[in-house]
Amino acid sequence: MKMQLPLSGVVIAKNEAGRIGRCVGSLAAVCGEVWVLDSDSTDATTAEAEAAGASVRQQEWLGFSAQKNAAIALATQPWVLLLDADEWLGNGAEAALRALFADRAVERADVWELERRTHFLGAELNHGGWGREGVERLFRNDLRYLPADVHEKLDLRGRSVAHARIRIEHDTARSLDEYRAKLARYAALWAQQKHSEGRRAHAFAAPLHSAAYWLKNYLLRGGFLDGAKALTYHGCHARYVFDKYRALRSRARP
Repeated sequence: MKMQLPLSGVVIAKNEAGRIGRCVGSLAAVCGEVWVLDSDSTDATTAEAEAAGASVRQQEWLGFSAQKNAAIALATQPWVLLLDADEWLGNGAEAALRALFADRAVERADVWELERRTHFLGAELNHGGWGREGVERLFRNDLRYLPADVHEKLDLRGRSVAHARIRIEHDTARSLDEYRAKLARYAALWAQQKHSEGRRAHAFAAPLHSAAYWLKNYLLRGGFLDGAKALTYHGCHARYVFDKYRALRSRARP
């Protein structure tokens, strides 16, 4: 029987039945413990998480950063591996993690950036910036996220960061309508956050940033190579960029 690593798998969730088991199962294969902090799900999230090997606690929604910090606080192991409920460790990730811990190479940094590949409605996105997106998910258990309404980030002040070829898979959408609605919520949260920080958007910010996203990710980074669903995906994100700057611009108006 393989030994578990000194690693706490941590997940926040709400109504993630059908996905949470895959996430927890991939963590349970390698982590000494797995915690799911659930936000009063009304589906089978809790039962599926427990069946896959997690301990589940309940917490009313605090916001992305605060919710993740509350989940990290449950960890008893010296290292934390944090996944979203729609993510899982990809092929080879378990072996790569074991190798990283085997010779204590993990101690060379406080935070390890892993590689995330996005899946969209059944299509793998291997280009356009979404095939090996760097995400800081393996870290010492005393780290926390900075306050943020959306797109939360770890507080890396005074910390060392390294990169590991460890794959996370990310199945980002159950349906196109759901995904568009999620991006619309994120755009509103982003505009609220940036406005509160004193940031403003000029009249042409929305179209210019949206066009820049399209040029960079769909064309220059080769997003078009991933096929028809990638066209839809990048179209959604170009619209998301447009919407968030438009929302920020509208907040500055009397």
